[in-house]
Amino acid sequence: MFTDSHCHLSFPELAAQVPVIRKAMLEAQVERALCICTSLEEFESVHALATGYDNFWATVGVHPDNEDCREPSLPDLLDRGQMPRVIGIGETGLDYYRLAGRSVADMAWQRDRFRTHIRAARQLGLPLVVHTRAASHDTLAILREEGEDGSVGSAGGVFHCFTETAEVARAALDLGFYISFSGILTFKNAQDIRDVAAFVPLDRLLIETDSPYLAPVPYRGKINNPSYVPHVAAQLATLRNLPLEQVAALTSRNFESLFKGVLL
Repeated sequence: MFTDSHCHLSFPELAAQVPVIRKAMLEAQVERALCICTSLEEFESVHALATGYDNFWATVGVHPDNEDCREPSLPDLLDRGQMPRVIGIGETGLDYYRLAGRSVADMAWQRDRFRTHIRAARQLGLPLVVHTRAASHDTLAILREEGEDGSVGSAGGVFHCFTETAEVARAALDLGFYISFSGILTFKNAQDIRDVAAFVPLDRLLIETDSPYLAPVPYRGKINNPSYVPHVAAQLATLRNLPLEQVAALTSRNFESLFKGVLL
């Protein structure tokens, strides 16, 4: 019924709890989850989840915040992106939120890394999983410069855990991207994000947990996991005045449309 389009089950907070989490997912009618890679060093454990369980899939990528890790080359991403059950490239993008005394100009390495991921995604025909924080202008500019405009040959993808403005959402939609909402949608102080979720076309909506982070109300402050994604769907259902079952169905269908060929 429900699909968690972005989770980190390989992270220490969740890795030892996978059997318990899977039982909770079954009880909550969460039928599948996409396990997101954030470093090349992590890829093996992420991929093992996807190959070890028939309702998990994987991505390959290096998060923009990760500095003390192996820098991904184009061949690194191409090789891993062709492995079984790898269905996306990322998590990738730009994050200028914690510059730690550096300037935006100093973050050229992030922009170069992002371009490498985009080129891999285009060559493989896999969608991008995009993270952007305090960097939306450059994120959108680089996507356009690399040919990501929604035309034939574009990789496309999703702006995950969306926390940007309505203008950024419209720009991402214009480029052919999907928009994914996390437990933040349920937070009391997130009305601006709910306003964005209220206008995103129904065929471009995804839901996620970004677990172990950002547990939705009523679990806010606890360790998140994919079994909580129905609470994100419930908030969307309220916003769009739709039955919960319809939101579950359409977001799962959108997941299949973006990550082509992913079926139970």
